[in-house]
This record gives sequence, structure tokens and C-alpha cells, in this order.
Amino acid sequence: MKSADPVLEFTHNGGSEASWTPLPSKTMTTTSHPVRQGLAAGITMLAAIMLLVSGTLSILRGIAGVTEDEIFLIPSEYSYQFDVSTWGWIHLALGVLLVAVALGMMMTATWARIFAYCLAALSIIANFLSLPYYPWWSIIVIVVDLIVIWAIASWNPERV
Repeated sequence: MKSADPVLEFTHNGGSEASWTPLPSKTMTTTSHPVRQGLAAGITMLAAIMLLVSGTLSILRGIAGVTEDEIFLIPSEYSYQFDVSTWGWIHLALGVLLVAVALGMMMTATWARIFAYCLAALSIIANFLSLPYYPWWSIIVIVVDLIVIWAIASWNPERV
């Protein structure tokens, strides 16, 4: 993208007056930087891939929960205690939505970027609330979701 900026000339008459005056006949052109465009595309693709990873991990956790696999710890006293299969359905549904949004981001759909924020935040909340059931898995998914939010937030299409 090219933009034309007027070239300014500094004039000084020897006294105390000096000024910058535009020269209408000359223009300076600037071009956008391909490095910035590549970085923006890379960060967007990073966010999409990390969202895909988070969704896949949530789907796998959901399947393990629905089948009531024995990998989960069952806390005796917990405020957000649900049945393991209920948490499984929550993570399975969230995982499917995360994968769909990740595929939308890979196709550079605007709606996908907006939903990615919301779903990554919901995934963080769901994994935090189900932390006692499978602590390490929850921590890994929370970290991946935080990276997704950072990657989406750091990309600004107006700066490229």
C-alpha cells in the first residue's frame, strides 16, 4: 500500500523567522513493510494453531470424561463438583467449538477472531473450575489458552 506525503522544505530568512512549507510538486512515497505483514500473518497462524491444539485437548479430555475413564481424581469436597461425565460433556462441546473457530481463523474469518477471545476465556474458566479432577491437564490447557489470547491480541491489522 502506498501513501503520498508532501515533501517539506525548511526556509529560513536569516532573521528570527523559520518555517516548513510543503512542496506540492514533489511527493515522497512510502510502502508497507513485508516483514510486518509476515509477522502479523505468523502471529495469526500461531493463534489458530494453538486454538486448534486447545480444542483437540479439550475434545480428548471430554471423551475421557464422558466414558468416565479412571484418569480423573474425584475430589470429596469441592464447590464446583459435577459428575465426571458432566465435565466431559462440557469439555467436549467446548473443544468442538474451539476447533471450529480455529479453522475459521485459518481462513482469516473476522467472526473467528472475535469468537476466539470468548471461547479461549471460557476454556480457561472451565479448566480452572475442573482443576481438581485432572490438575496437570487443566494447567496445560490454561497456558495454551493464555497464549492464544496473547497471540490474537497482539495482532493488529491496522499496523501492517
